[in-house]
Amino acid sequence: MSADAGLASWLRLTLAPGLGAAKIRDLLTRYGLPEQVLSAPRRELVGALPSSAYEALDSPALDAAVERALAWSAIPGCAIVTLGDASYPNRLLEIADPPPLLYVRGRLECLNQPSLAIVGSRNATVQGARNAEAFARVLSNAGLTIVSGLALGIDGAAHRGALEGRGSTVAVLGTGIDVTYPAGHAALAGEIAARGALISEFPLGAQPAAAHFPRRNRLISGLALGCLVVEAAVESGSLITARAALEQGREVFAIPGSIHSPLSKGCHALIKAGAKLVDNAQDVLTELSAQLSATTVTASPGSVITSNSSAPDSPLLALMGDDPVDLEALRVRAGWPTERIAAELLRLELAGQITTLAGGLFQRLH
Repeated sequence: MSADAGLASWLRLTLAPGLGAAKIRDLLTRYGLPEQVLSAPRRELVGALPSSAYEALDSPALDAAVERALAWSAIPGCAIVTLGDASYPNRLLEIADPPPLLYVRGRLECLNQPSLAIVGSRNATVQGARNAEAFARVLSNAGLTIVSGLALGIDGAAHRGALEGRGSTVAVLGTGIDVTYPAGHAALAGEIAARGALISEFPLGAQPAAAHFPRRNRLISGLALGCLVVEAAVESGSLITARAALEQGREVFAIPGSIHSPLSKGCHALIKAGAKLVDNAQDVLTELSAQLSATTVTASPGSVITSNSSAPDSPLLALMGDDPVDLEALRVRAGWPTERIAAELLRLELAGQITTLAGGLFQRLH
């Protein structure tokens, strides 16, 4: 079967109305790959699929939607990544409900780089936006990819700060990949696509909807090693992201603020519940590398990164060998948790002992 035919089978399942991600995973567990699901006897599928999905499987409307998605994926810089692809984000495989496929515009390798989510209020204060941008810039310079949701306020500031650093940024959309929301972030989205990546699990043309954003939020936290909340009211989408991060076993960080500010109350609630209080980028790096010798940054979140070029030898270096290797292979070789592997790779990269290659690969430099 050709690559296009295989992708078309994934698309047919995901675009069939009434067939959600959980049901698709059940079908894959039962039958195997999507083409095997679609090749199953129709009498079996009648009972296995919702009636709306079964009736749509061979419809002209579904054919047209599949062809449209295939045509979009053929555009340079655009791709559709499925659960069966090597470039699918490794960290999303760890969450309870990974999407069957992702629409990606930009650099695929960004999806498997060590990342930190930065989220917060759409109605950010001037200082909150400055904090988000400054933290993102320093952490980007430290080699972390910054993940956020392209929203107004803190999200936009985090993306801009990341783009000012040497790292990259990933925007997770609550719309179709071809829909920019808010419209005022069209230029920012274009810059992210050029230097980082835009991703969405929603079909092409999907418009913003209230139900989309909580689903979007679980991917923001799922892609990352941890989640930093900069400003948030007590009832906010940012706290949904933080809760998702906790459920996924990610670290949660929060920046404190004035006791009189409504946008500080969400962060204070997180800190009371056990989130790590941070007031500089080093706090984040130290917590992500808690069991390791962390490479330091200066205390101010607006400061310049400083690295230790004479970092001690790591047992992970010997396990890397001389050829490029991915995170999963290192996890198997070392027998360490993924979080520890990712933190050690970050430390080694900051120390100038390894480099990150395309496709989520790492290679020794010495």
